[in-house]
Amino acid sequence: MRQTQPYARPQTQPRPRPYEGAWRFTVPVHESSVPRARHAVRDLLRRRGAPVTGELMDGLLLILSELVTNAVRHAALLSEEIGVEVSLDADRVRLGVEDGHPYRPAALAAAPGREYTGGRGLLMVKAVVAEAGGLCEADRTASGGKVVRVAMPLAPLPPSAPPPTPPSTPPPAR
Repeated sequence: MRQTQPYARPQTQPRPRPYEGAWRFTVPVHESSVPRARHAVRDLLRRRGAPVTGELMDGLLLILSELVTNAVRHAALLSEEIGVEVSLDADRVRLGVEDGHPYRPAALAAAPGREYTGGRGLLMVKAVVAEAGGLCEADRTASGGKVVRVAMPLAPLPPSAPPPTPPSTPPPAR
């Protein structure tokens, strides 16, 4: 039997960074939703002060564009809207796109070196995610559709730098 030390200091959880959280929004199944979703995610990440810049931001927005475009093109008959989810924690950013179509994209299972017609955008998504050291998966939803998710590591903050804070609104002029 293991005894606990009565005076042992409890381990404290690290404080969440100001940018951490999860958000979800929907867009209609329409071509105009591709730039709308991309701008919404970019603006969200900037407003939250997330350490997502440069190549990582470009990669996330490219992935988002491809996933929303695929949902618009292939799931329109079975979906009234497309769900977009974004979550940030201290180490990674996650992005998911959900639609009502039940079939998992074949290109997610295809080998990049294998000859495959169609789905090249998803092969590109896999390549961008792999290059960043992330993960990509597709799961069925409870409603019978699917969600394609990617998780990408955030660049570590320098040890001496405090975590970024979301931009605040300036005080009113007097």
